[in-house]
Amino acid sequence: MMIADTSWHIRFNRQQNTVTEADVPVNGASCEKDGVICSLTCREEGGIVRAAIDLRIPTPTLTDTAALSMEEPVRMSLPLEERPERITAFYMFNPWWTRPAFVGNTGDIPEKTQLALFKMKDRVTCLLPMVGNAFKSTLAGGEPDEITLVMSACLGGITHVGETLFLIGEGRTAAEAVHKIFMYLAETAGLRLRSERELPEMFRYLGWCSWDAFYTDVTETKIREKAAELVEKQVPVRWILIDDGWFGAEEKMIADLAPDGVKFPNGFKAMTDDIRKETSVRWFGVWHALGGYWDGVAPGSRAALDEAGNLFHDLSGRLVPDPERGAYFYRDWYDILRREGIDFVKVDGQSAVPFYYKNAYPLAEAARKINFSLESGVTKMGGAVINCMGMAMENILARPSSAVSRNSDDFLPAKEESFAEHLLQNAYNAIYHNEIYCCDWDMFWTSHPHAGKHALLRAMSGGPVYVSDRIGATELKTLKPLAYADGEVLMMERSAQPAEECIFSDPMKDGVLKLQNCGRYGIVEKAGGIAVFNLTGERQDYRISPAEVPELDPERNYIVYDYRKGTAMTLTGAETLAGSLEAGDYGWFVFVPEGKNGSCLGLRDKYAGFTAVEASFAEGDTDTHILHGSGDVAFFSARKPVRAAANGADVTGQIESAGNIHTLRLPERAGKTVVSITWE
Repeated sequence: MMIADTSWHIRFNRQQNTVTEADVPVNGASCEKDGVICSLTCREEGGIVRAAIDLRIPTPTLTDTAALSMEEPVRMSLPLEERPERITAFYMFNPWWTRPAFVGNTGDIPEKTQLALFKMKDRVTCLLPMVGNAFKSTLAGGEPDEITLVMSACLGGITHVGETLFLIGEGRTAAEAVHKIFMYLAETAGLRLRSERELPEMFRYLGWCSWDAFYTDVTETKIREKAAELVEKQVPVRWILIDDGWFGAEEKMIADLAPDGVKFPNGFKAMTDDIRKETSVRWFGVWHALGGYWDGVAPGSRAALDEAGNLFHDLSGRLVPDPERGAYFYRDWYDILRREGIDFVKVDGQSAVPFYYKNAYPLAEAARKINFSLESGVTKMGGAVINCMGMAMENILARPSSAVSRNSDDFLPAKEESFAEHLLQNAYNAIYHNEIYCCDWDMFWTSHPHAGKHALLRAMSGGPVYVSDRIGATELKTLKPLAYADGEVLMMERSAQPAEECIFSDPMKDGVLKLQNCGRYGIVEKAGGIAVFNLTGERQDYRISPAEVPELDPERNYIVYDYRKGTAMTLTGAETLAGSLEAGDYGWFVFVPEGKNGSCLGLRDKYAGFTAVEASFAEGDTDTHILHGSGDVAFFSARKPVRAAANGADVTGQIESAGNIHTLRLPERAGKTVVSITWE
């Protein structure tokens, strides 16, 4: 094991400015010092190393109240048995989001690190500091030959701690090490993995959100104008999210659970009914914060009076949903919204738990209860919720069943240079976030200078795709590669993640960031792709291979299609393709299995066009492919096509060939398309 199981040094910060320090043996007898009794265990369970602490401070007398303090009650140093070569640490850079830090030794691990990957000589180790019954553990910097672990419950006066400290999983790759830990949690703690969470139907289609279009200045008139634009431009958006600004507020507190009477004088119902009749939009959602609004519910307001029994007064006097009765608050609210024609919610500020319930509830308990309350309320919406600003681990591990969780800080349209950071967070956070959730990579602008890059990221995200263009600004050409004619997204199987060789290097400084993902291809096969991004300031070389997509067979031959250049070639699973990128440039390469006569690349103008291939059959010189939708269907073959049919009609004259790539030009439409090609 990476950590030595000898003795760990622990510092107990206690009330009355009392500090106790002790070296506590691991898997040994309890250690007692200054009235603190502590024992540590660290053992393998089901292929995972689990460490736990049991700490007791005898019940204090009237004159002895040196229980644990609220601020950093426990800090421990764990000696290393083996030094890692490199480390990628996922830390909370603000209360809401994580990002990766690429460091050379454990002393440089950032404070509030929630998960860390260690490149060892012959393996990858994943360490997950745990959220327990009351406490949350995180990693922090310390001495280079130690792991530093910090515990907090956001509550002072605790005299008993019985918690899991951390879990360690190991594997040949980072993905394997991470997956082992979350499988262990699924088996031992009932945590639902991504495959067990049902993605609400609307998030399989294109959406539009009001945030970057109007920010808080959203009105019925503007929503109607935007909907009319989408119809005029034939943009197949199927859901609309009305973001911040739709309800009455006093400063940063919600005053009324119904739509603001000035901005929406007729409520939502007439507007949503009309838009459903006049456009392709089927679903509507609204935004709110976990506490109602950022600072909760306005005292004395209609919302406060109506929900008085379901609200909690925190120590600062703030009114927020009660962890014990919050389910009734959310249910009441969503009953109102359902009557107004609302189908789902986006709930922001979820990692505000330590702010709302500090020194009133233990952190882990508060997170469990308020997340359960929220999801209980969301049953009124059929479970349809986008969890947002909630990447604190106490939130991630506490949601019972919801499927969608935001994976990064916001898309910032006014800051062109923010693309690299946005990509970095989404790519690396998905390494662990994807284990549990369908990752939401946030909205973007179709008319942004980096719209092409953003669109490719959403195509690879394996999650919801939605935009936030202002009135008049939506570019249909940016969205066409992402969805079918009816707005259904060509969704890949999981969230895109960095190739293994990129896990421990900072792509803003070194080399090319390679993102890989996969998707279905036919009935039983898999295809995949790699996107390459040069985030450095100078030209960079790279090599890609089908073998870098874990789901692809390294023994098979694949056709690699360069989406941007429109060229293709054959590679074995283990062969590599070399290339180079200028600073800021990117590329997208698709790998599809080689067939008997050739390969169908799917819908050529779609980033994940291979996912449109639902079945393929070869009989003699004829290949038959069943596709979801239609459009420009591409094939790769050294042979010449001599006959083609689409849904029984002869379309031989609609084939265009350029070298080994043959494109059948069909009109774009929804529904199934059966294509047969006979080769010379």
